[in-house]
Amino acid sequence: MRILYIHASFVPPPVKPEADRFFLLSERLEGDILQPIWHSTPEQVEKIFGPDSYPTRMCGRFRYHWFLGWKYTGLRRKMELFRFYIGKALELHRRQPFDCIVVYSHQMSAVMASLVKLFTGARLVVEIATTPDLVHLTDRPVPSFRDKMKHLFSDLCLHVSSLSANRLHLLSPDQMAAYPMLRNVPGSVFHEFVPVSAIQRRSGESARPYIIFVGAPWFLKGVDLLIHAFRQVAGDFPEVDLKLLGHFPDRKVLDTMMEGCTRIEVIKALPYPDTLKLISEAAALVLPSRCEGMGRVLIEAMAAGIPVIGSDVGGIPHMIRDGENGYVFPRGNAAALEAKLRLVLGDKDLRARLGDNGYRMAHTQFNEAGWVNGFAGMVEAAVRGDA
Repeated sequence: MRILYIHASFVPPPVKPEADRFFLLSERLEGDILQPIWHSTPEQVEKIFGPDSYPTRMCGRFRYHWFLGWKYTGLRRKMELFRFYIGKALELHRRQPFDCIVVYSHQMSAVMASLVKLFTGARLVVEIATTPDLVHLTDRPVPSFRDKMKHLFSDLCLHVSSLSANRLHLLSPDQMAAYPMLRNVPGSVFHEFVPVSAIQRRSGESARPYIIFVGAPWFLKGVDLLIHAFRQVAGDFPEVDLKLLGHFPDRKVLDTMMEGCTRIEVIKALPYPDTLKLISEAAALVLPSRCEGMGRVLIEAMAAGIPVIGSDVGGIPHMIRDGENGYVFPRGNAAALEAKLRLVLGDKDLRARLGDNGYRMAHTQFNEAGWVNGFAGMVEAAVRGDA
């Protein structure tokens, strides 16, 4: 079965094939990937992926087609990207028709995919990557008029793309609960892809234990809640630090929250292997998000044998079994997060047990084989027209 995958993210795929989901998916499917990338010249792409990797690169039975996103700026970038999506999709379909289009995210990329479906007659799957009813409302404590307009636009894209879709990829069973019109759209529920088998299991906590957070932007991900909770427990656990890893352009706000607490360290975004190493040496990973689809970083931490703490939004409570591999707390509740931190920091044996359970879950329920089966089964169901 042949698919066209339309990616909305400018983040480059992994260089090593064994870490690339499409290489693994080649066991069941084949096709083309429309991939925006944060580079502006072919030479930059070939420096990463090798000679002759531009304008296309093979990965198993899939071929990447690059869009040099940083070649343009502002509105021009969006216009050229949409032209790339539509033009390249139709060109590829004329050469060899595809059975199904799969698009990441429900926003404008999915609207473009709906148009491609209209022009080609192929089936359409939309991957819902977040909690749609919360997106854009929590980028800052008080949503601006612009935030509210972005939320309305997001909901419009969600309805257009979902009602055009033959199937949705959902990260949790109740992901569309806030949208009555969309509840009956067929969906396949399974986790995001994480190269679980490539993640090294922890060999032990760092000499000075630390809590780690990975993500951005800070308010959407609840970093302010974590800073507040950590400051409350810091006096009782003087040997523990907090590390915040991510891209935070509005760093001044965080600096004000951290003022006077030298045990909180902000670390700029790191290459993926370095991030995994930092996770694998932590006492626990915390994801206190106000809006979240699933939290891929939770699987990464579990695969390394690290206990996890997360808020009760999106797919997080479907991944964290409270008291078994970590703890869940109510979204936005810093006092509840503080209580969970005290539990985990106060008992090293508990941390080990939670980490061991999470490790088993990651390698049995959230592994690569499970993702391949889920994704391929989803495409096959969409093409068959299953309800």
